Amino acid sequence: MLTGCGLYKKYDKTVETPANVFGATQDITEATAEAYLAQMSWREFFNDPMLQQLIEQALANNTDLNSARIAVQKAESALKMAKLAYLPSLYFSPQGALSKFGSSSLSKTYNLPLQLNWDVEVFGSITNKKRAAQAVLMQAQMGEEATRSNLVSAVAQLYYMLQLLDRQLDILTQTDSLWNASLETQKSLYENGKAYSTAVNQMESSYLNVKTQIVDVRRNIRSTENEMCKLLSITPQQITRSKWGTSALRHPEAQGETGQRMFDTQYLKIGVPATMLERRPDIRMANFAMEEAFYNTQTARAAFFPTLTLSGTVGWTNSGGGAVVNPGKILLNAVGQLTQPIFARGQLKANLKIQQLTEEDLQKKYVQTVINAGNQVNEAMADCQAAREKHQYYHRQVQVLHEAYVGTHELMDNGKASYIEVLTAQESLLSSQLSEAMNMYNGAQAVIALYIALGGGAK
Repeated sequence: MLTGCGLYKKYDKTVETPANVFGATQDITEATAEAYLAQMSWREFFNDPMLQQLIEQALANNTDLNSARIAVQKAESALKMAKLAYLPSLYFSPQGALSKFGSSSLSKTYNLPLQLNWDVEVFGSITNKKRAAQAVLMQAQMGEEATRSNLVSAVAQLYYMLQLLDRQLDILTQTDSLWNASLETQKSLYENGKAYSTAVNQMESSYLNVKTQIVDVRRNIRSTENEMCKLLSITPQQITRSKWGTSALRHPEAQGETGQRMFDTQYLKIGVPATMLERRPDIRMANFAMEEAFYNTQTARAAFFPTLTLSGTVGWTNSGGGAVVNPGKILLNAVGQLTQPIFARGQLKANLKIQQLTEEDLQKKYVQTVINAGNQVNEAMADCQAAREKHQYYHRQVQVLHEAYVGTHELMDNGKASYIEVLTAQESLLSSQLSEAMNMYNGAQAVIALYIALGGGAK
C-alpha cells in the first residue's frame, strides 16, 4: 500500500534544456512594446487582404489540416472513454431455452438479468490511463496547431513567390522591349555598313535568351499556382494576387522604403528569448509526449499491484438451479474478486522496462527539439540580416548598371562603343535586377521563417 501511493503522482517536467539555445545571435532582445512577433496572429502579420483570403481558404479546405482536426476529435473520444472507465459497466443479456429429455414434457426456461462489472480504482491504473489520454489529446491539438502554422507559412511563401515571378516577368518584359530596340539599332548600323553581321547575331542571340526566360517564368508561375491550388484543395486555376511590394511584411509603425521593410528585423518585435520557444507547437507536443510516457510508465508499475473487480447480477428467471418454477423469481448474485499477479512470464517486467526506455528516449528527443528550434531561429535571423545587408548593395548596383547601360548605348549610337560593351552592360543590368528581386523574396521568406520558428501562425 505504501509503495503504491506514488502511482498517483502527477507529471512534472524535470528535463533541463540547454542555455542560450539561440546561439550567439545578439539581435533578439527584450521587446519594449506590447506585442511580440510570435504573439501576432497571422492576420496581423500578413496584412495583404488577398493573401489573408487565400490563407482562410486553405485553413478551411486543406486536407492535411482536416486530418489533424479529425485526429483531435479521435483523441477527445478516447479521453471521454478513459474518464468513463471509473464507472461500472452494465449489460442486459436475456436468455431463453427449450429442453426435453425422454418422454418428459417440454421445459421452457428464461433468464432476464442485468449484469454489472466494476474495476475498482485501487493503485492508480485507471487514473494514469486517463491522464495519458489527456496528454494524447494535447499532442493532437499541438499537431493541429503545427499543421496550421506550417500551412500558413506555405501559403504565404507561395504567394510571395508568385509576386516575385510577376516582378521577374515585368523586368524581363521591359528588358525584352529595350533589347529589341538595341537589336533594331544594330541592324540599322549593319545595313549602313557601320556594324558587322556578328554584332547583329550576338545581339539577337541575347534577345532570344530573354524570350526563353520569359517563357520559363510564365511556366514557373503556372507551376506555383498549381502548388497553391493543391494547398487550397481546389482545381488548378489562376491565383489572384496583389503587386509585389504593395503590402510588405512589417510592423505598422515601420517607416522607410517598402522593399527594405519587407525583411528588416529592426521593425519586428522579437520578445524575450527565454519564453519565445514555449509557443512552438512542436516543443509543446514533445512535452506532452513525455507526459504521456510518464503516465504509461506509472500504469506499467500499477500492473504489479492487485486489482479489485466487483461483479453482480440481478434479474428475473424461472430457472433456479436445477428446478423450473413458474412464475419466475428474482435472482441476485454478487462477486468480489482480488487478483494479485505472481508470475506473468516476464510480461510485466518487460512492459515496465519498455515504458521506461520510451520515457528516456522522449526526454532526449525533447531536448533535441528545443535545440533544433533554437537553430531555426538563429538561421532565420541570420538570413534576415544577410538580406538586409545585401539589399542596399543590390539596389545601388542596379542604379549603377542602369546608368552604365544608358551611357554605353549612347556611345554605341555615336560609334564610340562596341556592341560587346552594350551586350555586357545589358546582361549585367538584367542579372542585377533579377538578383535584387530574388534577394527581396529571400528576405521575406526569412521573416516568415522567423515568425514560424518563434511559434507564430498557430492562432
